[in-house]
Amino acid sequence: MIKVVLIGSGNVSHHLIEAFAKSKKVEVTQVFSRQKDAVTHLLDSNKITDDYNNLAQADLYIIAVSDDAIAKVLSQLPFENRLVVHTSGSVALDALDKKNRKGSFYPLQTFSKNKTVNFSQIPICLESENETDFELLEKVAQSISDTVFKINSEQRKALHVSAVFVNNFVNHLYQMGNEICEANKVPFEILKPLILETANKVMSLSPKEAQTGPAIRNDMQTIASHIAFLLDENQNNIYKTLTQSIQNNGKKL
Repeated sequence: MIKVVLIGSGNVSHHLIEAFAKSKKVEVTQVFSRQKDAVTHLLDSNKITDDYNNLAQADLYIIAVSDDAIAKVLSQLPFENRLVVHTSGSVALDALDKKNRKGSFYPLQTFSKNKTVNFSQIPICLESENETDFELLEKVAQSISDTVFKINSEQRKALHVSAVFVNNFVNHLYQMGNEICEANKVPFEILKPLILETANKVMSLSPKEAQTGPAIRNDMQTIASHIAFLLDENQNNIYKTLTQSIQNNGKKL
C-alpha cells in the first residue's frame, strides 16, 4: 500500500479522503487539520493531528489548502527530501521550496463538501521533478481516477484559468439569472433543462458551434429590449460586455 498524508481539511481534502478510502492501493495514514473535528467523521481520530512535528512517515504528502497558505505549510514541514505535492491549479512548481521533492496533484473539478462526486471521472493533472516521483503520483492518481494527465505548470495555469471561465464565471451568471427570476416571480427551475442542454451540447459540439442567442444572430432589437429591461447596473454592464464579446467572436467565423 502507498502511504499518503493529507495536509488540510477543506473541500478537496474531504473528497480525497473519501476517494482514497475506496482504493485498494493507497492508504491515508494521517490527516493534518487545525480543527480536528473537521474530519473526525471521515477517519479515526488517531489518524488526525494538528501538530506538524507529529506528521507520520509516508510515501507522499498532499497539501490541500488555499493557494495563499501553501508556502506557510511548506515552511513548517519538519522533514526533508520527501515527496510533497500540492493540489493547486495556479501555483507553479518553481514556487515551492527545495528542501523536499516537489510536485503537483491537481484534480480538475469543483468540490463542495455536501455534494458527492464520482472521482473516477475526475481528470487528475500531475507534475513532478523526476520520473520516479511521477510514477508514484501516477499510481496514486490511477487508484482513484480513470483519467490522468502529465501537465506542466504553464499548462496547469492555462487549465485553471479556463476552468474559472467555464465554471466559476458561468455559475455567477446562474446566480444572476436566478436573481432576475426571483425579482420577477419566475421559478428558476424553468431554466434548468436549458442549463443541462447547454452543457450537454459542448460534449459533442465545439463551444463556437454551440453558440446561439440574439448576440450571435445580431438581433439588435431584442438586445436593445433586454438592455432596457435590465435596471441593475451590474447586470446591464455584464450583458453588454458578453454580447459584444459574442459578436466580436462571431465576426471571426
